[in-house]
Amino acid sequence: MSSQSKPARYHHGDLRAALLRQARALLEAEGPAALSMREIARRVGVAAPSAYHHFPGLDAIAVALAEEGFAELAQRLDTAPTNDKGQLAGTGLAYVRFALDNPGLYRMMFGEGFTASSQEGQSLKQLRQRAYERVLSGLRKRLPEEEVETAALFLWSLVHGLSLLMVDGRIERPDDSEAMIMSVLRLAGTGLPSSVNPPSANDPH
Repeated sequence: MSSQSKPARYHHGDLRAALLRQARALLEAEGPAALSMREIARRVGVAAPSAYHHFPGLDAIAVALAEEGFAELAQRLDTAPTNDKGQLAGTGLAYVRFALDNPGLYRMMFGEGFTASSQEGQSLKQLRQRAYERVLSGLRKRLPEEEVETAALFLWSLVHGLSLLMVDGRIERPDDSEAMIMSVLRLAGTGLPSSVNPPSANDPH
């Protein structure tokens, strides 16, 4: 348990960054419920008042972690492979990989573990929008402008839902998870096969 781990010895440096590193490690190891200012400070090796000097409370740490997460997600999406046709399977794969690599952080980025009002900061909104713009820019190469927002919402819903299903263990991960993810993403681009579409009203069968 976290109370039994030995605190790090903190030396002069960036205390804020050290607190965030330990908060993120604790988040990934034990989830949002385990976060506490006292435990984070203990892990860094400083007294709790020193932590409060940089973060007034847990919500402030949660927002900083969420900002860090969205910045990293946007960077992954920016460097995901694409082509001049705006195909987004690589972007979607990068998104799901990020969630699988950082399950606790990913949940926190979307509000788990801190109050809704804490998510309304301008910096957090801008970082979230930067990740979203990566999807929009790809779709603009393929679709009329009036269809882009709806398509982007569809794709974000798809990768977010798939990410959470895998993070939470709701679907069994095959040995080749990447192939499964890509199959789902390609299906989003091509549409469901006609054999699984519901019959029309005029279909005698």
